[in-house]
Amino acid sequence: MAELLKIENIKQHFVSGKRLFNQGYVIKAVDGVSFSLQQGETLGLVGESGCGKSTLGRTILKLLEPTEGHIYFEGQDITDLSPKKMAVLRREMQIVFQDPMESLNPRHNIGMIVQEPFDIHGIGTQAQRQQWVKELLVKVGLPENVVSRYPHEFSGGQRQRIGIARAIALKPKLLICDESVSALDVSVQAQILNLLLDLQQEMNLAMIFISHDLSVVRHVSDTVAVMYFGKIVEMKDAVSLYANPEHEYTRTLLSAIPISHPKNRKKRRAAQLAVSEI
Repeated sequence: MAELLKIENIKQHFVSGKRLFNQGYVIKAVDGVSFSLQQGETLGLVGESGCGKSTLGRTILKLLEPTEGHIYFEGQDITDLSPKKMAVLRREMQIVFQDPMESLNPRHNIGMIVQEPFDIHGIGTQAQRQQWVKELLVKVGLPENVVSRYPHEFSGGQRQRIGIARAIALKPKLLICDESVSALDVSVQAQILNLLLDLQQEMNLAMIFISHDLSVVRHVSDTVAVMYFGKIVEMKDAVSLYANPEHEYTRTLLSAIPISHPKNRKKRRAAQLAVSEI
C-alpha cells in the first residue's frame, strides 16, 4: 500500500487568559504528534475527552492551522498551502462530525445538503448533480425520494448517513470520522460502523477513526494510537495493542471497557489486583 498521509511533529497550541497586561498561558492541545497512514488503512485515534484527538483531526485537514510541524498528503507538503490551493485539495479529504444535527444546515433540504460539494467545486450539470445525489443516498442506505425532506425529520442514525453521503460525494481518499457514532444508540452504531467499513472497501478509503471508546475502535482499526495530554503514548497494530498494552494509560482505558459476562469481570478484577500489588 502507498503512503497517503504523513504528519511530523504536529503541534497545536492555544493561548488562553490573555489580557492587556497578561500574556496568558499556553494550552498544548496537540504537542508533537507524528504518524503515517497508508491508502485503504484505518487508524483508530483514542483517548479521553480533552486529550487533543479531535483537534488533531481538524489540524490534519487544516481546518486549524498547525502551530508547528508538517503535514504531507500523497508526498506533498501541504502545511503552508494557500487557502485557494487547499480548497482544491479538500476534494481528497473529508470529515464526518460527531453531531449530524449540528453539521447539517437545518434550512437546507437533503438534496441541497448532499449536492453542496458538487456545487462548491463546480462539478457536473444540474441534472447530473441531482442524479448523483440520489445514487449517494441509496449507497448509504436511504431512499432517493428523501431529497425534499429536512434534517429534523430524520433520526440520529439517518442524519449521520446523510453526513456520510455528503462526505463521500467527491470520492475522497481520506475520511476522518470524529466521534461519528458516539451520539448514537448501540444498535445504530453497529449499522453505521458496518456502512463505513463497506464504503472503505468499495472506495479504498483511508480512515482516521477518532473515538474515546476502545471497544468501538477495535472493530474498525488496523492500527490504534492512544493519545494522552496532546501526545501519542502508544501506537501499534490493533491486535497487539488489545492483547498486550504497554503504557499504563492504555491499560487504564482497556480496563474501563464494559464486560458482559460475570466470570470475565472477576478475571479482570483479579488481574488488576495482581498488577496493583507489584
